[in-house]
Amino acid sequence: MGRLREIAGAIARRRWLLVAIQLTAVAVLLFFLGWAFRGAWHEAKPRLRDADLVELAASTGILAAYYLLFTVAWQRLLAAWGLRVSYFLALQAEMSSILAKYVPGTIWIPAARVAVLRRVGIRATPLVLGSMAVEAGLSGLAGILVFFVSLTTVGFSAAPVLPLLALALVLAIALHPRVFTPGLRRVLRPFGAAELPPLPYSVLLGLIAYYCFTWLVGGTAIWFLLRSVGGNPSVTDIPYLGGVGAVGAIVAFLSLITPSGLGVREATMYGLLLAVTTNGVALGATVLNRLTLTVVEAALLLVGALAWRSRPPRA
Repeated sequence: MGRLREIAGAIARRRWLLVAIQLTAVAVLLFFLGWAFRGAWHEAKPRLRDADLVELAASTGILAAYYLLFTVAWQRLLAAWGLRVSYFLALQAEMSSILAKYVPGTIWIPAARVAVLRRVGIRATPLVLGSMAVEAGLSGLAGILVFFVSLTTVGFSAAPVLPLLALALVLAIALHPRVFTPGLRRVLRPFGAAELPPLPYSVLLGLIAYYCFTWLVGGTAIWFLLRSVGGNPSVTDIPYLGGVGAVGAIVAFLSLITPSGLGVREATMYGLLLAVTTNGVALGATVLNRLTLTVVEAALLLVGALAWRSRPPRA
């Protein structure tokens, strides 16, 4: 443990080196992805140019609904630990940390959410960091469940079954109250972590079911994206598309070397979409997915900030 702290301290003192490594990795990855997808790009380019704006607007609106629903789950998670925050403050904090993924240096992701809450006097840093860990774990586990169930309609042959099974097992063990609570206390001890009460099983299972529903909403957004670039997916593909979005988000989260999983997420999503559509449609939807993600996240951050600032004063 002492050796790990020394390594972490050395990296923190040379943050510029970490930023340089991340930027270099992104440049190299994008170069090779561009080279690998050059054939599909010739098919995707006219589809992007002639994209159906109505279908694209529908996808963007549903994606915004996905994020709004996702924020409800985090707000519920905080409330289960006794910390109640307004919805728009939670939305502002959630979107701040999501957009912080684009900044080189992964420390900004939790720092952004903590900073938003600290501005209003909420200094329960260990609890906030713990809730982020639970949020990521439960959402990832729910996404894997949706993906596996959806494979019954498209087949298991090309899916990364074994890695996802291993990850699901790790998440299930790590989120068990007898493992998660003492482990979190040990990790967050430098932040003054006290004993966090274990979350009831009813809360954990309820949140997993809720996150499964949010991934289906996200799959509907991808369904409209495919239609906007000329694809013709079936309605029965929506669960699989939700799983594709979940796997892409998991890969982006685990890809510490590239900001927001840039390039890595796109490669994963493109490969999985080929099970239900053509090369050009898959690449066009993948490109639009990154653009709509960024636009919606920034817009909701602004909405959350303005709505929270314009709230009526408390008596």
